[in-house]
Amino acid sequence: MASLIKREFQGGPVWYIQFYRGGKQKRIKASDNFQIAKEKLRRFDSAEARGELNHLPTNTPLAEIVTAYVQHIRSVKTPKSAQTDIYYLRDVFGPMCEALRVTSRKLNPNRMKRPPKPGQDRRFKAAVIEPTCFEAITTADIATFVASRMQSRGLAPKTANRYREILTRLFNWAMTQKGVRLPSDKNPAAAVDKYRESAPVIRFLTLEQVDQQLAALADDTQLQVMVATLIYAGLRREELLWLTQEDIDWNAKGHGLIRVRAKEINGEAWQPKTKVNRVVPISSGLRPYLDKQRLMSGKGPWFFRSPEGKRWEPDNFSAHLRAANRAKKLPAWWTNLTFRHTFGSQLAMRGESLYKIATFMGNSSAICQRHYAALIPEALGDCVEFPAKRQEAPAVLTAAG
Repeated sequence: MASLIKREFQGGPVWYIQFYRGGKQKRIKASDNFQIAKEKLRRFDSAEARGELNHLPTNTPLAEIVTAYVQHIRSVKTPKSAQTDIYYLRDVFGPMCEALRVTSRKLNPNRMKRPPKPGQDRRFKAAVIEPTCFEAITTADIATFVASRMQSRGLAPKTANRYREILTRLFNWAMTQKGVRLPSDKNPAAAVDKYRESAPVIRFLTLEQVDQQLAALADDTQLQVMVATLIYAGLRREELLWLTQEDIDWNAKGHGLIRVRAKEINGEAWQPKTKVNRVVPISSGLRPYLDKQRLMSGKGPWFFRSPEGKRWEPDNFSAHLRAANRAKKLPAWWTNLTFRHTFGSQLAMRGESLYKIATFMGNSSAICQRHYAALIPEALGDCVEFPAKRQEAPAVLTAAG
């Protein structure tokens, strides 16, 4: 049977669980709090009585778990989504293994010389989490790291919660798929308190601003058509850049359809962000722009081609659009995401159902509810009116009810 032993250190006493396994005496640290140590001893004895021989925490190198997890997310997520998760893991643990090293681009030596953001204090250095093993990471380690990142970088609560989300998924995967046994079998990241997030601020163009944006790009026909497609069809940036000649059904009912669907071209596979194919009706305002591009598309699979005749790289397209708008002195917040929000916002203000908007945009109804529900007060105005005439309730109830 196991027992508690106490050891005195300079920082105070520490209790250990002492037991025998295979005729050899073993000890594991319980806590520096006696009451917590007694509770852990009780759980230890209970697990031993049930015959659970593998209930003790494992001791797994951090690099081994992180490398395996990176391989996992690269196989199940889109490249962009996987790269985003890897960025957060690299920020948490540092480039401590080959899987977390930056290989896609050369680092700019001047990347940290930009002016600090509001609330950012660069005098405060945020350290990475450096445990002795994966199981040694505690809730306090994660909470301290996130708080230090908020102080040093002025992060928004949503970004801080993103760290918690990424690490929670990492620990859940390690526990269920790699057999990692954590102390008390609890995910330390899930116990980190969430930061309170403010309501989302959705910026979109008015109809007058839409006309201004498209008129400003009149001297670059393809860019004008691409922006019109983002505004009038609500596509994501990569959905736009992966459009092929076959994705547009010119003869469908109405003014045609845009099919956003998975595809493989020249050995390169792609699928929508939500991994669900969908169709977006072409509006009367968008059709003339698409007709102009149809005459320019020429041969090849891509509906929109880069100057090299290939598919546009997302960052190159954004830089091209940003430079064009800057030359016309248009606001910097008129971006790909603004155009997509313009589509959803304008439909909401017209009274279209959030379900339809979510279907067209490839979002969940919950996301559209959060983003666009506040934009339809006029459409809901008559929903709160009571009937003009109401039946009077009977003054006396009969025995029969």
